[in-house]
Formats: sequence, C-alpha cells, structure tokens
Amino acid sequence: METKMIPVKLPHQSDLMFLTDAGLETWLLFERGFEMPCFAAYPLAQSVEGRAAFNDYFSAIFDIARQNGTGFVLDTYTWRANPDWGRELGHDLTHLRDVNTQAVESAKEMRNTLGAGLEVLVNGIIGPRGDGYDPKSIMTVAEAQVYHAWQIDVLASAGVDMVSALTLTNVPEAIGFANAAAEIGVPCVVSFTLETDGRLPTGELLQDAIAQVDDAATAKPAYFMVNCIHPDHFDDTISESADWKRRIGGLRANASRLSHAELDCCETLDDGNPVELGNQYAQLRKFLPNLRVVGGCCGTDQRHLAQICTALAS
Repeated sequence: METKMIPVKLPHQSDLMFLTDAGLETWLLFERGFEMPCFAAYPLAQSVEGRAAFNDYFSAIFDIARQNGTGFVLDTYTWRANPDWGRELGHDLTHLRDVNTQAVESAKEMRNTLGAGLEVLVNGIIGPRGDGYDPKSIMTVAEAQVYHAWQIDVLASAGVDMVSALTLTNVPEAIGFANAAAEIGVPCVVSFTLETDGRLPTGELLQDAIAQVDDAATAKPAYFMVNCIHPDHFDDTISESADWKRRIGGLRANASRLSHAELDCCETLDDGNPVELGNQYAQLRKFLPNLRVVGGCCGTDQRHLAQICTALAS
C-alpha cells in the first residue's frame, strides 16, 4: 500500500524552498546519448535503459533536496505527451493516456522510495501545443482550454498534486490552460518562456502577460514561473520595484546565454557555469520576494541545482 506524503501547503503557500527539475531533456540527449525525436522524453519510459536513466537523474536531485533541507516539486516527464506531439511521434490518445498515467505512477513511486522525510509534490507537466520557441500558430482561449483539458484530466485522474504548463509562448494559451485546470479542479502554474529581450516570443512584457492571465482566467494560477531563459536576459525585467513580481513563484533558467534560435541549432551542450548561475539566482531572489521553487532548464543538471542551493543558502 502506498504511503503518500502530501505537503499541507503548495509552494506559494509555504515558507519552505522547493527544488525542482533541471534540464532533463538536454541531460538525456547530451549526457546519456539517447535519441530524442521531437525533444520528447516520454518514449524513453518504455525501455529499461530509459527508466534507469530517469531513476539516476531524479535520485541525484532528491539527494540535493535532502542535503539542503528543501521540499521537492517532482515533475512528470510529460512535456511532449499531448495529442499533437504524440501524433507527430506516432502515438494515439490511448497510448498517450497510458503514458501520462504511467508517468504519474512513476513519480509517486519515486516519492515513496526516494523522498522519505521530504515534502514532495507530484507535478503534472504540460507542454505547449506548438513549438516552445516559435509561436507560429496561436490558439484562441477556448481552443486552448479544450486542447489542454484532455491531458490535464488524465494527469489529475492519476493523482497529481498540481499541474504546470512550461515554456508557454503566448497569453491565450496560458489563459486556456488555466481555465481547463480550474474546470477540472486541480491547482495550476503557468510558466512563460522569454526571449533575450526579456519579452514573450509574441512580444508582450512579462508583467503584462501575467496581468492578462490573472484578469481573464476563470481562476488565477497558483503562481507564475519563468523557464528556458538565461538570467542575463531576465534580470532587467525585474530589477525595478513592482507588485506584479510577487506573482512569480518559480524560476528554471537555462545554463546557456544563447538565444532560442541558437539553441535550436546546437550540436553540443552549452552547460554554462554552474557557480555563476547559482550566484545569479541569489541576486534574482532579492527582487522576487515570493520565489519558492528553483530548478533549471536547457543545459542544466545536478551540478547547477547544487550550486543554486548553495548560493541561496548563503
């Protein structure tokens, strides 16, 4: 029988710092040498080698969380496990339902076997319908709600504690995702990606995007995050005093200073400087009073997470 350790509070309701995922996909691709069509991690769960890699990856992060006394927001490997990307990979909805359910069950098992004594939240991950770097086609709010409701419902039915949409490029998709989560009844987090100028790929300022989602969504997201951007491209955006920054509860930065277009063309891993990245997180936290969830994105791994924890603690 599963002993489920559910924190009383979600990250934005707690004084505890939570660690989360780093650059899982780039780690699998460049460090473990897996083929990653469509940059999708979920097909690897079908092989013994892939499941072993997931275990190695997350075991190290659990150790870092334990060493630093943090909670852990444990992400499912389902960023690409939505209908359009699944179809691109040759998988129908029946297969994708099994994939998403299995991902939640795997996360629960890790919580039990690796997370003893830690406050661990199982976080169902939703990815953008299109390219996470290039918003070529933008859905209406209603279309986004219908599209994302399918995966959110599967993840919620499997027992996640929350859902997060990572690498969103535009406001209507974020509102639709939040509306779908509200209708299904699961707490949600919206994470935008930004370009090197600190704006969304569609051109909006981050503060405007946050305000639009909060104003238009059926229920406000629990908090917002930013992911897949280097701190150098983000720090000017938050250096001034403003109330909207209190809505940012999480950060998952890239190790690399390269633009999205440059990252798309990379054949080698740019893992940046872990110590420098950790120090930049510590500087950013001075301007983000409600930052509770820290992790990484492209090019980051356990080294970066350890340095982020060290810098924040000091």
